[in-house]
Amino acid sequence: MSKLRIAVQKSGRLNEDSMQILKDIGISIDNGKDQLKASARNFPVEVFYLRNGDIPQYLKDGVVDAAIIGENVLIEKGNDLKFVERLGFSKCKVSIAVPKDSKDNSLKDLNGKKIATSYPETVKKFLKEQNIDAQLHIINGSVEIAPNIGLADGICDIVSSGSTLFKNGLKEIEVLLKSEAVLAVSPVLDAEKQAILDTIQFRIQSVLKGRDSKYVLLNAPNDKLDAIISLLPGMKSPTVLPLAEKGWSSVHSVIPKNDFWNIIDGLKANGAQGILVCPIEKMVL
Repeated sequence: MSKLRIAVQKSGRLNEDSMQILKDIGISIDNGKDQLKASARNFPVEVFYLRNGDIPQYLKDGVVDAAIIGENVLIEKGNDLKFVERLGFSKCKVSIAVPKDSKDNSLKDLNGKKIATSYPETVKKFLKEQNIDAQLHIINGSVEIAPNIGLADGICDIVSSGSTLFKNGLKEIEVLLKSEAVLAVSPVLDAEKQAILDTIQFRIQSVLKGRDSKYVLLNAPNDKLDAIISLLPGMKSPTVLPLAEKGWSSVHSVIPKNDFWNIIDGLKANGAQGILVCPIEKMVL
């Protein structure tokens, strides 16, 4: 049977999150230190540990069949490549920033000036769309120091928390795009490997749905049961069971994490008691 070759970043936070989601979907990888390739013990998968910037070309050439990669890198080096799933981690922005004491406060202020970046293709396309004529100074790494040493008037780089900009005396003036880790695929994937990828994607979706949801159990007075049920979206409808105490029912449901507190407030206001909240490992729908 064929094995699906998946590329992940060889080190760093993206590597850790990538390996964690593979573990969460039941794929066991034995990977030693400085290993460039490892096979799964229980699934037809090989993991390749590669430099993030090299992965798009390997996808195009069919050296690897799929990859967990930052969307920002895919846009910069492989914008003709497709991804099949957003993975919800390694979130960041690609932003333009200038020194805090600069009089430049908007993108148009950089017309005719220099921008240092590791993302030249992304920046060129964006500047063209915005009718801004700026000169690019391409730097690989440590882009933030460019304005301080006179190489450029501003920079364009990835921003996560913003702490790196702050430490280097920079302020963000424009966001080009928002990015997160995605599951990208090679354009030369055959049918057998596509079937393996479909199984992996289904498992990933189950894990992501679990991460985005909470399981809720509560006691509800029967005279408020309809109002309480109306607040609970659930997967189909809440489970309602009678309690030993007359006039009360136990209600079980699933609620989205992003709406959690608003829903809890509504439940309390309608007389719900003994609300228990549990994490969900996976949701298979």
